[in-house]
Amino acid sequence: MSRLLDVLLDLLFPPRCVFCAKLLDTGEHDLCGRCQRELPWLTEEQAEQQGEWFSLCVSPLRYQDKVRESIHRYKFDGRRGYYKAYGTLLAQCISDHLTGRYDLITWVPLSRRRRRERGYDQAFLLASAAALALGEVAVETLRKDRNTPAQSGLEDAARRRANVLGVYSPVDPELVAGKRVLLLDDVVTTGATLSECARVLRTAGASDVVCAALARAR
Repeated sequence: MSRLLDVLLDLLFPPRCVFCAKLLDTGEHDLCGRCQRELPWLTEEQAEQQGEWFSLCVSPLRYQDKVRESIHRYKFDGRRGYYKAYGTLLAQCISDHLTGRYDLITWVPLSRRRRRERGYDQAFLLASAAALALGEVAVETLRKDRNTPAQSGLEDAARRRANVLGVYSPVDPELVAGKRVLLLDDVVTTGATLSECARVLRTAGASDVVCAALARAR
């Protein structure tokens, strides 16, 4: 019955590439063949970066062109269904670079106001899908206590750091005490948000924080 439903849904809403919106050919899933070949993939050492408070952050894609446009649709145009494809890509990157380096998976949360306006928390959906692909469950460890201007609207790195300073708090320090935490987000630009969240987690007792984001801007 579920197979028949899938067929009917494909007829009514033909699956499209999450990056270029092209109709997918038979045998293609989430990405078309061209995007699979031509997206700005980050591999090996290119996929890795270090930062303050976290020991390593990995990303499978560079945040530009089709990748940027796709993530904008996901975050601002209601294309929440992209999270499954994104989660699969992020999970593969995590497997390639971070296997054995974390005990639990969590995400950078939205404020309550921003989540209500958007209708969903894009990082939570991404983390849930990535964790599922890894055979894990994403755990809520952080809350964002006040709404702040979007980081994307701030070009200066110092302003980005100031914008997120002190806005996150731990849900329950016992959840992370002594644990190696994998922190997930959709995009990393200067790393200010990940660094602040990692600082809060380390202060709450986490023994280490590693990060993964779907795309990296720099």
